[in-house]
Amino acid sequence: QVQLVESGGDLVQPGGSLRLSCAASGSIFSVNAMGWYRQAPGKERELVARISSGGSTNHADSVKGRFTISRDSAKNAVYLQMNSLKPEDTAVYYCNGEFKATTDHVLRLYWGKGTLVTVSS
Repeated sequence: QVQLVESGGDLVQPGGSLRLSCAASGSIFSVNAMGWYRQAPGKERELVARISSGGSTNHADSVKGRFTISRDSAKNAVYLQMNSLKPEDTAVYYCNGEFKATTDHVLRLYWGKGTLVTVSS
């Protein structure tokens, strides 16, 4: 019904920057909040940042001041600008979103398949 596809993951040196993108497609009736999560090897998935339909944001303490989430509601897309990257930011980054599909208008949470960010010299 709704598909999310992330892009932008790469190998980057410490102190570098990356911009992740997530585009939604399919039978979209409406979208509420969207967000980014990450999962490092051997660790649980954790919230990185979230943005409401109205544009309110919250960021994990570990990324405040370095990462910024934004969205383009017209494109059903969400972005994550990551600056001053650290080795501990290495993880698979997943986007998610709360969507109602045109088929049944039921609010569901959808996930992308992830994009790998590696921070290493």
